[in-house]
Amino acid sequence: MKKTFYLLALLMLWGSLANAQEKSYQGGEWFKFRIHYGWFNASYATLEVNEENYNSNQVYHVIGKGKSTGLMHVFFGVDDTYETYIDKSSNLPLKFVRNINEGGYEKNRLIYFDQKLKKAKVKDLKKDTENTFETKANVQDMLSVFYFLRNKIDVNHLKEGDELFVDLFFDDEIHKFKTVFLGREVLKTKFGKINSLKFRPYVQADRIFKEEESLTFWVSDDHNKIPLKIKANLAVGSLEADLEEFKGLRHSFKVIVD
Repeated sequence: MKKTFYLLALLMLWGSLANAQEKSYQGGEWFKFRIHYGWFNASYATLEVNEENYNSNQVYHVIGKGKSTGLMHVFFGVDDTYETYIDKSSNLPLKFVRNINEGGYEKNRLIYFDQKLKKAKVKDLKKDTENTFETKANVQDMLSVFYFLRNKIDVNHLKEGDELFVDLFFDDEIHKFKTVFLGREVLKTKFGKINSLKFRPYVQADRIFKEEESLTFWVSDDHNKIPLKIKANLAVGSLEADLEEFKGLRHSFKVIVD
């Protein structure tokens, strides 16, 4: 399964036009996702948050890991690690790690962000190269954007049709993603029925995604805004990711009781 965490990263692209300041996560938060094609399990992925000190800055060190399972691992092994170091005061990334092996396709890169100077230094550990690129104000990486936008969502002021544009830096350039809020929905999960917010990020139609509107995702309609489900129509087949386990939430999590 190519680009497992690329899909998860796109899941993180949501938001509202409101500017809520309440923290939605904390150190100790942990998610596990089951990624599957229909009934066929392709892989599992986890996201965890630790509180640390990085270069004299208090940061949230987020670690994301994805690994294929069963027959998928035999025929097309995926072993990905993504990390981001988010400054607590600004909610902006200071460092990003991408170390992936997807069926023999490998990358091992470090990105150091200078948010004041709007620059990113990229070290390619496999090619032994180092380059510096211009970025933009408040730029995010593939992982930090999830946590940045969770703090911006105001569940009380979202309106259907609200959209947000987010600047991400990866693969040596800025990528702009548009995300639209589709409305509220009661979602059936393994935990029970949950009130959710439904979003659609617009992605580039290419060899991975069937069309611009190929992705849909759901997050909890509460102060946590945790990811519950992703559905992606790919160039070949359809992929889903469902929240399998979680712990360490900052706020209470409610399930609808019939």
